[in-house]
Amino acid sequence: MAKYNKITAELAEKLKAIVGEDRFYFDGSIPEDYCHDEMPIYGKRFPEAVCEVESTEEVAAIMKLCNENLIPVTPRGAGTGLVGGAVALNGGVIICTARMDKILGYDMKNLCVHTQVGVRLCDLAADAQAHGLFYPPDPGEKTATVGGNVSTNAGGMRAVKYGVTRDYVMAMTVVLPSGEIMKLGKTVCKTSSGYSLLHLICGSEGTLGIITELTLKLIPAPACDVSLILPFTELADAIASVPSIKLANLDPQSIEFMDADIVKSSAAFTGNAIFPTEVGGKAVGACILVTLVGNSEDELYLKMEKLGEVAEKVGAMDVLVVDTPSLKKEVWAARSSFLTAIEADTKLLDEMDVVVPVDRIAEFLVYVREVGAEQGIKIRNFGHAGDGNLHIYCCSNTMTREEFIPKVKVIMDKCYAKCTEFEGQVSGEHAIGHAKKEYLKESVGEAAFNLMAQIKQVFDPNMILNVGKVCTYTDDGE
Repeated sequence: MAKYNKITAELAEKLKAIVGEDRFYFDGSIPEDYCHDEMPIYGKRFPEAVCEVESTEEVAAIMKLCNENLIPVTPRGAGTGLVGGAVALNGGVIICTARMDKILGYDMKNLCVHTQVGVRLCDLAADAQAHGLFYPPDPGEKTATVGGNVSTNAGGMRAVKYGVTRDYVMAMTVVLPSGEIMKLGKTVCKTSSGYSLLHLICGSEGTLGIITELTLKLIPAPACDVSLILPFTELADAIASVPSIKLANLDPQSIEFMDADIVKSSAAFTGNAIFPTEVGGKAVGACILVTLVGNSEDELYLKMEKLGEVAEKVGAMDVLVVDTPSLKKEVWAARSSFLTAIEADTKLLDEMDVVVPVDRIAEFLVYVREVGAEQGIKIRNFGHAGDGNLHIYCCSNTMTREEFIPKVKVIMDKCYAKCTEFEGQVSGEHAIGHAKKEYLKESVGEAAFNLMAQIKQVFDPNMILNVGKVCTYTDDGE
């Protein structure tokens, strides 16, 4: 592991000269927001300096300077991550790309958009829609940057139909740890041209290079859509319905699940009780939320009829149609509020973002709740039933942090081991950061983990870029 240097006053002046005084923070002037992400349980780590960049050239100049002086660098977008990926474990410089928020232009003939990495997902989606186009990736945190989405290969609710962020990256500009600017990919739909460095950078969490610009694939916007809520008495029955829904040739855009606990929390938090808690006098144990799209109202109607037939066969209590603009807005606002609702009424929180085969979801969730009960930790969950990606939260309002962390460690040790046993993966979309690193090694095996570390060494021989994340370690062993 490299022994890093501290930022001297002279070096601080050089960094400030690159970005300007109004976009440079040093020592005591650094805003506290830069010392953590959205999962505060992992603690705070202050960088020595923050550079808020606005161009690829500024990123390159900073990286060159830091590489020559052995200063660690942490790339950061909106800071909405949940695994400590944008936290400066080694001090040094944070390069924040949130100001690189310009949509640079559309190529309507080739159906793509050229954008800086600091553009927020919600802004890109709205702007593409205004151009009659559609950006399919739909991670839950809409204020995250597209650069962060690409760096973590974020998935989201529409992955069951369209795939994940990586599937929409056509080209990028990336700055290497040396400061060299590299352009990867082209505005073409396929390639068999050597190793795909483009797709290696996707999901690398800022450990191999800093992405500054992206060319992203778009598709024509669906002509019409409808969401349907299928309530069930039991969570296991709700999950068991998913294969039947997928096999019905409906090509759903999303299939989400939520149990009664999170539905009630969301309703209390938002005041929006759009999801049912009771049907015909019987308590609802869980809901499946399905979104269908079509090229015409007639096509959509046929799909809705077919889903109704499937729902009856799999034992759904009802089929609730969400077809007006106001209802659609309410139901997806409620779905998007789930994590915020949990955060609002929980003092201590940690999360798992596992993905398991769809037919093992219910079994896995039962196991997690059993392990949580053993440790006195409340388990709350929701997720993407269509692709097996589960968002599982360990929660406590009564324990101290010192009591909570070791109990959660026991839960995660057991649950990630069970995930591996079920042929699952450590993360479906939140990535590894520094929080889930040990579980990645156990999941992929030592040979694959070591190969990742060797790839990191090739890109970053001085080990200055986002060290301590994914497959690398800090000086203190983290």
